[in-house]
Amino acid sequence: MTETKYIFVTGGVVSSLGKGIVSASLGKLLQARGYNVTIQKFDPYINIDPGTLNPYEHGECYVTVDGHEADLDLGHYERFLNIPTTRANNITTGRIYQNVINKERKGDYLGKTVQVVPHITDEIKRNVKLLGSKNQFDFVITEIGGTVGDIESLPFIESVRQLRWELGQNALCVHLTYVPYIAAAKEVKTKPTQHSVKQLQELGIQPDVLVLRTERMLSNEIRRKVALFCNVAESAVVQSVDASTIYEVPLMLQQQGMDSIVLRKMGMEVGETPEMKPWREFLDKKSNAKDSVRIALVGKYVELQDAYKSISESLMHAATYNNHKLDLRYVHSEKVTAENVASLLDGMDGVVIAPGFGQRGVEGKFIALKYCRENNLPTFGICLGMQSMVIEYARDVLGLKDANSTEMNVKTPYKVIDLMEEQKSVTNLGGSMRLGSYDCKLFKNSLAYEAYGKELIQERHRHRFEFNNEYREQFEENGMRCVGINPETGLVEVVEVPSLKWYVGVQFHPEYNSTVLKPNPIFMSFMKAAIDNKKG
Repeated sequence: MTETKYIFVTGGVVSSLGKGIVSASLGKLLQARGYNVTIQKFDPYINIDPGTLNPYEHGECYVTVDGHEADLDLGHYERFLNIPTTRANNITTGRIYQNVINKERKGDYLGKTVQVVPHITDEIKRNVKLLGSKNQFDFVITEIGGTVGDIESLPFIESVRQLRWELGQNALCVHLTYVPYIAAAKEVKTKPTQHSVKQLQELGIQPDVLVLRTERMLSNEIRRKVALFCNVAESAVVQSVDASTIYEVPLMLQQQGMDSIVLRKMGMEVGETPEMKPWREFLDKKSNAKDSVRIALVGKYVELQDAYKSISESLMHAATYNNHKLDLRYVHSEKVTAENVASLLDGMDGVVIAPGFGQRGVEGKFIALKYCRENNLPTFGICLGMQSMVIEYARDVLGLKDANSTEMNVKTPYKVIDLMEEQKSVTNLGGSMRLGSYDCKLFKNSLAYEAYGKELIQERHRHRFEFNNEYREQFEENGMRCVGINPETGLVEVVEVPSLKWYVGVQFHPEYNSTVLKPNPIFMSFMKAAIDNKKG
């Protein structure tokens, strides 16, 4: 292919229909045909990125290899396509306006009045095309956040309209909309879809493909009706029915020929339908697993499970490849006490101590860790979870009674977790963070080395505080080894207690590096330990 093709995915009626999953699924189908595909997400909020957003507001904050804090949909893109993303894959309204204002301040617009059209829309279009031209992708799929009709999304929709006009057959619009089932009337209703498409048409965009999100299978008659009222070919009306797992969606869309429809509409050869054997094998393993493994995830955002989306998916990948179903139990760290910890964690095969920021719920993590350590439960601490392991160990094993992180208590006499000196003068929240992919050197004769099978690894980070190396010797003398080190800075990345079955903490976020076809090694090692523990 010589010219990059651009596919825009919009949504209507309500949010959370699964535009990200449909985008990732279509990308997977095109990738399976041998095309070089990437996906980007345009978010209509004014924040520069989701880095400072509360997880209750936005779910998980995903981190790309180049250290950009991004929307959680990028996690789906990576898990489906098995490719890394960068800051170019997630653009917010805030970023667009910031870029335009910076250009205006520098005089780039030569004194002209800066307006939404053409200046904001030109900047949006530049970011769409930049991804294709820079990296020579065959397809760039662009998901537009929010729903058609949102005032925040209008500049993005207008940019799509312009690009479709400019790019001709090299651009195509997929519109995801909702077809509800009214239980009292015992029928599905297409009117919300009709209104959604009409609104899109009023903004100058005629969708090429319609994806109908529905709880139950739709008849051909319903699809014909939608096609007639929405000016879309009947063959280009596909349905996305509720599935037992999001990983079934690519195969459901392939069965309806969605990738073939897209290729035909873009004037390309269709060819044979890919077998997608590794993907099907993963799903077979998942559905045929007879035994389950019970894992507790201890964190403070458990009411909103999207806050730990990448962790839960990584655990599921690892359980599947270990021929088990994942039985994941969420434990609210704020509610963990010395009196109830045994009942909350009783019967668990393994425990994950979740990442996070701030004081809230952290004492519950310490209590959970003490229980896990004393009862020799396979335990996996991630980021703040690893730091909590260090603090609990310092208090209970090293005898440093008031040991803490300076994030929780600036006046702690034992700063076992602390800011690095060069970070202490930085005031911007994002500025003092270690973000993105960093090297880690693993020590041989460690569980971490055994898991990865190599000495040098790269994993992604999102944290501000670090293990304080002044205490390293004291920890190692008392049984907690530092087995992963950043080779440039000497910062501790991995700790473990060799005398226990599997008690490992990692400063990085391995969940950002686990995909359907390539589960993360440290998750695989933890899951195997949990299954072995279950077997006794």
